[in-house]
Amino acid sequence: MTKSEARSRAGASSVKRNASGSDRVSAGHIRQIEIRTRRLVNTLFSGDYKSSFKGRGIEFLDVREYQPGDDVRTIDWKVTARFGKPYVKKYAEERELVVILLVDASGSDRFGTKRLFKLEQAAQVAATLAFSAIRNNDKVGLVFFTDRIEKYVPPKKGRVHVLRLIRDILYFEPERRGTDAGQALEFLMHVLKRRAIVFLISDLMGDSYRPEAIRQPLGIVARKHDLVVVSVSDPAERELPRLGLVEMEDAETGELATVDTSDPVLRKQFAKSQSARQDAAERLFRQLGIDHIPVSTAEDFTKKLHQFFQKRARRYR
Repeated sequence: MTKSEARSRAGASSVKRNASGSDRVSAGHIRQIEIRTRRLVNTLFSGDYKSSFKGRGIEFLDVREYQPGDDVRTIDWKVTARFGKPYVKKYAEERELVVILLVDASGSDRFGTKRLFKLEQAAQVAATLAFSAIRNNDKVGLVFFTDRIEKYVPPKKGRVHVLRLIRDILYFEPERRGTDAGQALEFLMHVLKRRAIVFLISDLMGDSYRPEAIRQPLGIVARKHDLVVVSVSDPAERELPRLGLVEMEDAETGELATVDTSDPVLRKQFAKSQSARQDAAERLFRQLGIDHIPVSTAEDFTKKLHQFFQKRARRYR
């Protein structure tokens, strides 16, 4: 065994140990996420979330006398006839929304070479979205999926509920390692009876994310719900680190392969295929009108999320 192989195997075992819930997180960690997230929501994202997502519709409140400039289409003709002078209907946006965090918990998400594992970065993004939702009195639910639905937490309100979701994201140990995103999207269509905001949080890795496999389920969900994809990646997935001979394991199938990461042809092919995969995903999202937020384990996600909120708010204005 070469030194590179030894380092690779040691790194892999370290990742597996750190990926277990008991070693990776603690109550203190959850509390740190809550404090950091609340600060973000109250400062950087204050007002952004509310202006980025529309309510389910409008709710009738009352009537008042017509004033010059009022839209004549809002005149309540029955009340007008009763009192002999024009009255208009008053409406308010029905703000209460349902937010679903659809989290990919497959084996490939338990990987990271920089600041965090992909699943940890996903948890922090999910926490920020969840606290933004409850700050606006919205309900938040959670779905974990691999190649099957691992867990479903129905939407509810409140801080205690959101903290439970964050704990679940950090501690949850799925029974399977594969991925079937299409099945997860189909599950949502069965359990969501009203329009919701769905955040699909995933590394988008695996055959089920190929455009030809995911196009139809993505399109069906996007037509009924407000679907946003948050893709979480790691720099090592875009370009192979130059480590010589390395024994690699497929995180979802368990298959092993020895790879010469110093081979320039292999490195170029790998980078090219990864770039093509990302371009295909971006193209698919544009075609289906789905918003996409790409984040990396090597960066602070808050800038990307802030830009997304502002872009959405400008679009609605």
